[in-house]
Amino acid sequence: MIPSPRKTRAAVHDGTSTALEIRTVEIAPPGPGTVLVRLGASGVCGSDRHVLDGDWQLPSPTVMGHEGAGTVEAVGAGVEDVAAGDHVILSWFYPCRRCTACLSGRSFVCTGSRSEECLLPDGSTALSDAGTQLFPYLSVGSMSEYTVVPESAAIKVPAEVPFDVASLIGCSIATGYGSVVNDAAVQAGQSAVVVGTGGVGLSIIMALNLVGANPIIAVDLSDDKLEAARSFGATHTLKPGDDLAARVQEITGTGADFAFEAIGRVETIESLPWLITAGGKAVLVGLPPQDAPVSIDALALAETGKSLIGSNYGSTVPGRDFPRLAELYLAGKLPVDRLISNRIKLDDVNEAFDAMRRGERARSVIVFD
Repeated sequence: MIPSPRKTRAAVHDGTSTALEIRTVEIAPPGPGTVLVRLGASGVCGSDRHVLDGDWQLPSPTVMGHEGAGTVEAVGAGVEDVAAGDHVILSWFYPCRRCTACLSGRSFVCTGSRSEECLLPDGSTALSDAGTQLFPYLSVGSMSEYTVVPESAAIKVPAEVPFDVASLIGCSIATGYGSVVNDAAVQAGQSAVVVGTGGVGLSIIMALNLVGANPIIAVDLSDDKLEAARSFGATHTLKPGDDLAARVQEITGTGADFAFEAIGRVETIESLPWLITAGGKAVLVGLPPQDAPVSIDALALAETGKSLIGSNYGSTVPGRDFPRLAELYLAGKLPVDRLISNRIKLDDVNEAFDAMRRGERARSVIVFD
């Protein structure tokens, strides 16, 4: 039975402040093709911070959060993939399943999704506050006790996967793993350097370790993060500096086969081509602010046969990749739980963002009762 509208506590961004306000708002029941989910956990991700700090513009007021996992509470008419009681991971880029990209197996570049508009497929949202429409971030809005998402955004996974782990699979793990496996197609024995060892960077290192890359070089300013990188499989750790390219070449012999940028800073993106060998591939995983052009020596790139590619969501196909990643976690091959440094309540979310801005913590995850 589809429930009546209910109240939900949510972290709301008014579009101007860098802090979130915890409000009790209203959420409508699921309509045709949509799913009501009771959240078990929500990641606190750097992409959320980009919005709060004004780097990216969104419709507002916005219910933040896009890394979520929980239990299906109810489904709308026509939903067949999930049922009440299923444990699901939420995808922040729901596919339309109809466009040419989706039909060719490339749903990560779907042209029919309204996810980036923070809208359901019919152009509505299920959240409101005193009659004012609220926009769930990337059509997820996981920093809320409840959310309504399209059926294609709710991917069933084994109930044995804890919600805090499952929430990270929905973004940072899928992004890091996918950049290695789907985009770069790294093979065993190939060398890689990872610039930035936050949650996504560590996910990249985990995936590189899983596929047998060697050596794996981690680059960061933080001693704590570099120590974490070693624990996840980095064979070498370096701090950035003018001689970074020389140090990478000293370790690898000719430069790395692959370089991954997991911060989204113009300066580090510009440094990537100098870290890879001739014929190597540099992968942009971190997302910079809007309107942030990057300067690249195109002639040098072409003459050495190097590639520079963008990786959005690790070219993830959620229905394929989320269950696969969940099974890898359950098999002990992806220690996602070790990424979580802080499990917090919804009311502590602003403190978590402040810590992120200071470069502290690996990953904070909101755990709902």
